[in-house]
Amino acid sequence: MSVRNLRQLFGPKSVALVGATERPGSVGATMLRNLREGGFAGQIYPVNPKYDSIAGLRAWPDVASLPAVPDLAIVCTPPHTVPGIVRALGELGTRAAIVMSAGISSGRDARGRSLKQAMLDAANPYLLRILGPNSAGMLAPGMGLNASIAAGGAAPGKIAFVSESGALMTGVLDWARTRGIGFSHFISLGESADVDFGDVLDYLASDGGTSAILLHVESLRYARKFMSAARAAARSKPTLVLKAGRSLELATAGACLSGVLATPDDVYDAAIRRAGMLRVYTTEQLFAAVETLARAKPLYGDRLAILGNGAGPVVLAGDALQYGGGHQALLQEDTVRRLRELVPEWRGDGPLNLRGDAPPERYRDVVEVLLHDPGANAVLMIHAPNAVVDPADVARAVAPLARSSSRNVLGCWLGVQSVLEARTIAAAAGMPAYRTPEDAVNGFLQIVHYRENQTLLMQVPGSVGDGQPDRERARRLVREALNKGSYLLSDPDTKAILEAYGIPVVPTRAAAAPEDAVRAAREIGYPVAVKILSPDVAQKTDVGGVTLDLDSDAAVLAAAERMRRRLAELQPGARLEGFIVQAMARNPEAHELILGAATDPVFGPVILFGHGGMAVEAADDHAVALPPLNTVLARELVARTRVARLLEGYRNHPKADMDAILAVLVQVSRLVADVPEIVELDINPLLADSSKAVVLDARMRIGMADRSGSTLDRLAIRPYPAELEEKVAWNGGTILLRPIRPEDGTAHVAFFDALTPDDVRYRMFVRVRELQPAQLARFTQIDYDREMAFIATHPGPDGQDETLGVGRVVADPDNVSAEFAVTVRSDLKGKGLGRMLMDKLIAYCRARGTREIVGEALPQNAPVIGLVKKLGFTVGPVDEDEGVRKFWLTLR
Repeated sequence: MSVRNLRQLFGPKSVALVGATERPGSVGATMLRNLREGGFAGQIYPVNPKYDSIAGLRAWPDVASLPAVPDLAIVCTPPHTVPGIVRALGELGTRAAIVMSAGISSGRDARGRSLKQAMLDAANPYLLRILGPNSAGMLAPGMGLNASIAAGGAAPGKIAFVSESGALMTGVLDWARTRGIGFSHFISLGESADVDFGDVLDYLASDGGTSAILLHVESLRYARKFMSAARAAARSKPTLVLKAGRSLELATAGACLSGVLATPDDVYDAAIRRAGMLRVYTTEQLFAAVETLARAKPLYGDRLAILGNGAGPVVLAGDALQYGGGHQALLQEDTVRRLRELVPEWRGDGPLNLRGDAPPERYRDVVEVLLHDPGANAVLMIHAPNAVVDPADVARAVAPLARSSSRNVLGCWLGVQSVLEARTIAAAAGMPAYRTPEDAVNGFLQIVHYRENQTLLMQVPGSVGDGQPDRERARRLVREALNKGSYLLSDPDTKAILEAYGIPVVPTRAAAAPEDAVRAAREIGYPVAVKILSPDVAQKTDVGGVTLDLDSDAAVLAAAERMRRRLAELQPGARLEGFIVQAMARNPEAHELILGAATDPVFGPVILFGHGGMAVEAADDHAVALPPLNTVLARELVARTRVARLLEGYRNHPKADMDAILAVLVQVSRLVADVPEIVELDINPLLADSSKAVVLDARMRIGMADRSGSTLDRLAIRPYPAELEEKVAWNGGTILLRPIRPEDGTAHVAFFDALTPDDVRYRMFVRVRELQPAQLARFTQIDYDREMAFIATHPGPDGQDETLGVGRVVADPDNVSAEFAVTVRSDLKGKGLGRMLMDKLIAYCRARGTREIVGEALPQNAPVIGLVKKLGFTVGPVDEDEGVRKFWLTLR
């Protein structure tokens, strides 16, 4: 990922148009017209050897003859000319280009390279960034730049729109103009040979002129790059995704059910949610969500109070809320009493119908009462125009409440011309305005879902399960299977790997012959179940390959013989490798769940959870998540399934042991991250009751791992880097220096509370009494691809790990400069912890190839300034504007 030279791409001061022409209808003529008519104040250089001047501008024969180095070049020439032009631009000093030309990916140069690769090879020595090829261009309306083929420009605004589709770009621009929607940037990525979604997200996340980011995504190639950039962007501003191509994506073929059930669209949905973004499904929803989120205030629940001046609209809103997954406000008795005084006809529950003749004061009074009830997380006010009440008067009555309240007040103004003034008044008060009740409710639910995704990023997980997995045993078992040429592992072999990770399994034995099955049954203890063991049979019950509740040697022998005959009759070509003998695990209270893993071609390993058993496909109740998982993420995965309601208990069925289920999910996530050879995994069913969760049946598909790079690169989100853990001697004992984990939240709060007020001020430059949940999440839930925080830790008096010090470093997307900070617990200063953490950070940055490490401190923070001087940092004078001293160390 890189933002290098993107300023020249998205905010140029001069533009060269290579391929400019006067030929009507051509790309070159269209581009030149848009550049001139957009109001761009910078210099424009047309380049074409056939002209001395074009449209009144002097033309230049080639790039080399340009009188100055343009920040940006736009290339719209035949494909075979592009690599040479890019090289000439790089030699001239231009560092950004938009390549409009199509057909580059399919063309070849004289050396047999694809023209696209030749173009990239020409750009690389000069760090020249390329948008495209086959891009429809880019607009930056705030600076009057229309470097696109769109018919007409765009209004300035605070929204950035990024799309792979040029056709959608031009259509959305026209649609937005009719609705008065403006943009900070409008970008067509084209084929994303160089600049892609990850790069653009990094740039827009730090762009002060952009308050919201909209993405139209058709496909992705670099999942980890996208996820890191998306998570960073979504933390700072609303980021919404319209994912196209859902109908074109086919379910993945797999040897395990998880590989079939985890569709590409499910995986994209999981990725969008994990990044803290919001997914929408139509262009209308995309811009409606921006309208809502841009004005949204913090929301702490999904309960909506609805009021209006007619039964029809408020009932429609109530229906939309119920079927959208939201809930009506749960009002207190005093609130109900006061509302019935204002609206005597109201029965005391559900939406409030104020009647058509309701004066503005009644709207105001009802909204004010609702905003004081904690059971109403937001208020929706609906007004249908009539000849009795002026909608503008209603808006004026409610606007002050909407402006001053800490809760969201949404407005639905039915009609068009008669409610224009009311909409304007509402908008000025920060009150989102919708055209229909359904749109208004959808707007509210978008806030709900967006806040849910954001909240997920800020929750600190607890610990479940105990003990560390035996990684080496699991890896050895997988290697042994591969050496034997086994790629689809049987139930016993799969369970042996699961047991290495502490996942409870039903006692299981493999038997080569019926007589061996009898001996296995005796070892396990009756009653038992016997199943056929065949790599050619996916569903054992289809060939009579399962017999339950066997309680004697004779019964086991007879069942095994019967299965062998049935398999030969029903599936003559199937290989019979033997039999599986299991302890019976009948439990009428147990839930049958499916838990598995699959490998997505874009995002890599994914985890699947849902309703299991024989009817798993018919039930169609499952959800997908990206590993690595912790307890918070695992619980959220479970909550997205319908079976989650059953797990909460019903009638005479007790609540399932959720901690046990979450522990299995977390351990499967670790297993998939640790063993790259695992391609698919099915645990079906996982039997869960009120006291445990145990694996009944399991199978696994494995394959040779790609050892060309890090085995962790296949995960879309880098897991905890255990390889960076280091035990060091300190203060007469041993401490552990390791990366911080989300589970360190409690210890991190205790660490913060142990700091003196001055130490907090030295670290944060302001006085802070306590860590807020968002701050705690930001400190403990880090993207290990982007930043690192090492903690010094050892067991405290209570046996729980306590944090003694923290060293943190955050690199820019280009890994050029990394900013660090080190904090040591106040009562442990002067004992060498700060130096140890600094040495760890510097070594880490050197290993990553970071160019320099930088920091700053208040002038009175003498210990830190003295430490960095000893480490070879250059320390600058006091910055008069910021009141700090800055220091830096060159690493390469």
